[in-house]
Amino acid sequence: MDPTVSVEYEPVSVKSVLAEMKDTAELLIDLSYSAVLLGSDDVAAEVLELEEKMDVLQLRARMSLLMACRSTEDAEALAPVLGMVGAAEKISDAAGDIAKVVLEDIGLPETMRAALPEALETLVRATVAPDSPLAGRTLGALNLETETGVRALAIRRQGDWLLNPDRETALQAGDVVLFRGPESGISEVYRDATGERYEPPDPPEGAAQDLDRAVTSIVLMKDMAELAVDLAYGAVLFDSEAVAEEVVELEAEVDALQSRFEAWVLRAAGESDDPVSLRGLVHLARSTEVISDAALEMSEGVLRGLSTHPVVAEAVQESDEILTQATITESSDFAGATIGEQEIKTATGMRIIAIRRPGSQSDRTGREGGDWVVSPGPETPLQAGDVVIAKGTRSGAERFVALAGG
Repeated sequence: MDPTVSVEYEPVSVKSVLAEMKDTAELLIDLSYSAVLLGSDDVAAEVLELEEKMDVLQLRARMSLLMACRSTEDAEALAPVLGMVGAAEKISDAAGDIAKVVLEDIGLPETMRAALPEALETLVRATVAPDSPLAGRTLGALNLETETGVRALAIRRQGDWLLNPDRETALQAGDVVLFRGPESGISEVYRDATGERYEPPDPPEGAAQDLDRAVTSIVLMKDMAELAVDLAYGAVLFDSEAVAEEVVELEAEVDALQSRFEAWVLRAAGESDDPVSLRGLVHLARSTEVISDAALEMSEGVLRGLSTHPVVAEAVQESDEILTQATITESSDFAGATIGEQEIKTATGMRIIAIRRPGSQSDRTGREGGDWVVSPGPETPLQAGDVVIAKGTRSGAERFVALAGG
């Protein structure tokens, strides 16, 4: 944010500001890595503009929280909320640093761009054709996320970017849309949008082994950091110490991956004709590690036994992508099937991010019994009694809960 720009206190709803900060932080992660994948200065510039917007949001949130604090009880209740604000700001700064890798042409090996689509599910840039069946229809009417698992992240229209489009946003011929989702869904949506067949990029050949390992480390770090942010919001929303401890484990794994990454990238630099071209990898790894640290900061209040302030839970539930928790019953079609067999992401638009298997009752400390499975894949089986945390659209959440309950 330009330090000369004046920001004054305004009587705003803390809940609405927190919800907007959550949406903006998640969008910043998506767009920053998308800018790297696409090598797009335009998308990277939008990331920096959103980063400035986040600076203003966090100042207004802090002002409102200070105005609301009148006693020691208020201070204790609002301290975790300040932690959420600070964590979202850290994510914003890290995303801005990732965008600068593109804008300042710091340099990335092509191996990185070939590896990112898998880490971002599949992400494509599609121009809506004049005769496309998508043209002239709203995203709500198309129901893409529920029917195909594909989400429109951003739209460029006549030179301007529309970020985080909602159900009321109509697609127009000539729109350049960033779509993200499973490859099967992307193929269908890309064909409908452009009239052409989707061809996934071929990975470059001949990458050095150590460079390959370094790139793989960053992709894993990115996946883990993003999952840690999702679980951190889940820990706060459901006031779950067990979920918060999973965030701690993920943050530790990201730290360990960064340590191995540093060794591999230094070895790769010794084999490279142009070691300076690897600077971008170092920037990506550092920024990704900051995102995982921010997730841990979000969970800190839960880990220290501070109850989640109701305003935080309400803000998480009012954001664009919401979290929901459901218990799978014996009468549910989910029971006894794998996530892939039920095509849950396609059928509901919800992505399962964690599963708690049935176990002993909560002990006297309030911790949940049973084991947690984080970042389950298509082959992960579901069982009656499983408690699942999923992320997606509001309408998708209602359908997901209904199906989980049979």
